[in-house]
Amino acid sequence: MLKRLQIWIMAGTLLSLVLLTIPPITPPAGASPVQATVEWQSSDAPPGAFRKADRPLPLTFPEDFGPHLGFQTEWWYYTGNLESETGRPFGYQLTWFRRALTPREPAASPDQSNSSWRSNQFYFSHFTISDIEAQEFYPHERFSRDAVQLVGATANPYHVWLQDWEITETPDHTLHLQAEAEDVGLQLTLEQTLPPILQGDRGYSVKGPEPGSASYYYSQVQQPSTGTVRIGEQIYPVEGLSWTDHEYSTSALSPGTAGWDWFSLQFDDRTALMIYCLRQEDGQILPVSRGSYIDAQGDLIPIFPEDWHIDVKDQWRSPAGTQYPSRWRIQIPKLALTLEGQPMMANQELNVSTTYWEGAVQFTGQHHDQAVTAKGYVELTGYQDKLTPLSSRR
Repeated sequence: MLKRLQIWIMAGTLLSLVLLTIPPITPPAGASPVQATVEWQSSDAPPGAFRKADRPLPLTFPEDFGPHLGFQTEWWYYTGNLESETGRPFGYQLTWFRRALTPREPAASPDQSNSSWRSNQFYFSHFTISDIEAQEFYPHERFSRDAVQLVGATANPYHVWLQDWEITETPDHTLHLQAEAEDVGLQLTLEQTLPPILQGDRGYSVKGPEPGSASYYYSQVQQPSTGTVRIGEQIYPVEGLSWTDHEYSTSALSPGTAGWDWFSLQFDDRTALMIYCLRQEDGQILPVSRGSYIDAQGDLIPIFPEDWHIDVKDQWRSPAGTQYPSRWRIQIPKLALTLEGQPMMANQELNVSTTYWEGAVQFTGQHHDQAVTAKGYVELTGYQDKLTPLSSRR
């Protein structure tokens, strides 16, 4: 929503993450070193310098697939559940985050040239592979300033990239996703079978009672995905389903928000479920938390905190010492839906520039007395580093 930062911040998902600091950037050979520090919800810009999500606005496509530079924070978020030809399961996450350092491009002083390295836009990306059979998790992270085409986003044709980690629209309107690291790699073709799902009020997703505590948020679900996963030197042909979230805002989190739990589940009957629970310091769920059930035709049924019961049935303590929920029972009486599920492997914690849990999960249950199964992703933020100091700084 963003593994997913705007709830994330939210996310944002996110939904979905929140970066407290960004380490030094490594420029290409021969370039001068650059030092940058970024806080996702703080800025030296005067109030009102960035646009805020303060009311429903029409979302139009393909334009809104691209970047929204008037807003301070944005992310494009992909997760998926894949299997090899022999049934070996994998999960993946590939997310690009954009952060505006100032509301406008910096003006060059008289003694400065209009260098192609000058930019007020900063991007970072997270890429993970979960090798479920081997119980191995591979997290990776990259940073780049938006300069000399190292990173960026366009709407038509759709393209988001950070170096060679990218999602690209092909001439036949499928999407090609790729990411390569030393130990793992991913090459996928995604088919877009449903139109974008507008979350919240026609894409306006409220995260708090204050004006501007909201984001613009849409999802694309049930995307058939085929390609390859590489583990070391071994390449596995795979197929499965992917989920996309795109979210943008300026100050989405309401003060006092400590973190969120975000669920994205894709069912075997071609339906889908999204829930995000915004948590306060005392663990209570904020009443602006929301969810949606998407039927096989792409129609959305909104769900609210009073519609669901989510019980945590187990906990897992990470090597970093953080305790996360690790098994859930979800009941949504208005949908006649009951589910129980858990991570497909316990250790899917990203301990990079920030620490959070994001990983592949599986659920089984009953929907209108019919057995259903689902796979998807869960994102858990604020369990180690609470987001409260950031959400209070508006």
